[in-house]
Amino acid sequence: MLLAAVARADASGLDGLTMRALADDLGVEAMSLYHHLRGKEALLDGLVERLMAEVAEATSDLPAGEEWRDGVRRRCLAAREVMERHPWGPAVLLTRTSVPPSVFAHFEAVLAAMIEAGFSYHLGHRALHALGSMVLGFVQELFAPGAEGDEDASADELAAMAHALPHVTAMVAAELHAADGDVLGWCDSRAEFEFTLDLLLDGLEAQRVAQSP
Repeated sequence: MLLAAVARADASGLDGLTMRALADDLGVEAMSLYHHLRGKEALLDGLVERLMAEVAEATSDLPAGEEWRDGVRRRCLAAREVMERHPWGPAVLLTRTSVPPSVFAHFEAVLAAMIEAGFSYHLGHRALHALGSMVLGFVQELFAPGAEGDEDASADELAAMAHALPHVTAMVAAELHAADGDVLGWCDSRAEFEFTLDLLLDGLEAQRVAQSP
């Protein structure tokens, strides 16, 4: 059932993933799904578990004994590859009101790599805050211009911003780009993701060295 739900979300997005649509895909009555799931929220919880199972599989064969920075970087990028396969992933993760154990397990592996490299728990805690959702392969959007296909609305919004916020407006206008296959949001491209990730990892390495006896 969850595999069918993933396939439906891949094809139609989260808005298209309804209990009725899923039942149609499975060739059953919609009400019969409630014998297996409590409702839509339980279904979304299941999607998170499927996502994190893919992340766990993607990171299970990472090289052992490598430098912490390379290991954490590989883990973040492996998670991103999963999110690129399932662009609805970031949205469903951000809607959960509690952190699933599978997500904690992924963060545990990242933290373990840091501690084994000599990070204190204090610096490890700060590192996880700094990395945030990048550990899961995506970043949260700062801006969300008009939806695709609503170019006129976007142009109007930019024009309204231009006088009061000239620098922000210029930045947004310069950075608007079409999806090129590796975009999870308006400005979350792989290039920007890796740029930010590398800045953070370099800074954390400097902090690790500075705290070493």
